[in-house]
Amino acid sequence: MKPGKLTHTIAVILSSISSLFAHGTAEKAEPAKTKFSKKSQKSADDRSEGRSSISFIPGQLFKPRSETAQRYSWKSNIVTTVFWIGEKPSGNNPVPNRVSSWDKEWTKNYGGFDDPNPAHRNNYLPVKFTPQQNPFYCALPYNDKAHTGHRPEAPRVVPWFNEAYQGPAVSTCKDRWIAIRKGNRTVYAQWEDAGPFRTDHWQYVFGNERPKPNLNKGAGLDVSPAVRDYLGLKETDVTDWKFVEFSEVPRGPWSTHGENNTFVISDGKKGKTLVEKLGTIAR
Repeated sequence: MKPGKLTHTIAVILSSISSLFAHGTAEKAEPAKTKFSKKSQKSADDRSEGRSSISFIPGQLFKPRSETAQRYSWKSNIVTTVFWIGEKPSGNNPVPNRVSSWDKEWTKNYGGFDDPNPAHRNNYLPVKFTPQQNPFYCALPYNDKAHTGHRPEAPRVVPWFNEAYQGPAVSTCKDRWIAIRKGNRTVYAQWEDAGPFRTDHWQYVFGNERPKPNLNKGAGLDVSPAVRDYLGLKETDVTDWKFVEFSEVPRGPWSTHGENNTFVISDGKKGKTLVEKLGTIAR
């Protein structure tokens, strides 16, 4: 074979091999294009329905983003005041706290006056009695209940309304957990009353509005003496807060007391189940 023909033959072979590899690469790349295209077209409605989205980060395991992390976000720099069960009316607190928006016998059901005086408290509890409800409680300026049934906007604005609904007489907001943050400390409390001052500001509680002006410097959150003591708050202070699911709440001093406390209720059910199992085994 002449040198010219040999060179030409080698060139043709190399060209064919190059074309083959390019074709194979294109076939592998196509599914990736389709995948990313579908992901980019995923609607906000799809995300709100609880479908997990995956974050692809080199060098890390693939983990679905928390549904609740998308659902609730921190409300920052909220003026926070202290209130307590059994509190009498005063200049900036015209309403007594013997009752709550959802409990006409709040003081009685709690077990007594939740004395805020630090000298009369020990380990986040009043020294005179053991509370029958969670001493880590708070109030936000919205009440989902009306005189009969619920407020007309409640099914639309309360994120968990459908899953928590137990009939027209029961609040879907009472006993919900929130996280409250001050500096590097975070405490968890249950929502037990509506206030301060307002009971209709769903645009702030569930939306992006700021608290309305009021006598307490625009306060948007009331917290119990136990919350105050855990975070080291002044009587009027500034905190961040957000809603959390019970599954996100760690054990702590907020998990030990109260018939309304989700931890206590859950532990009671587990204990009952264990007793029933042991009884079955013993037979």
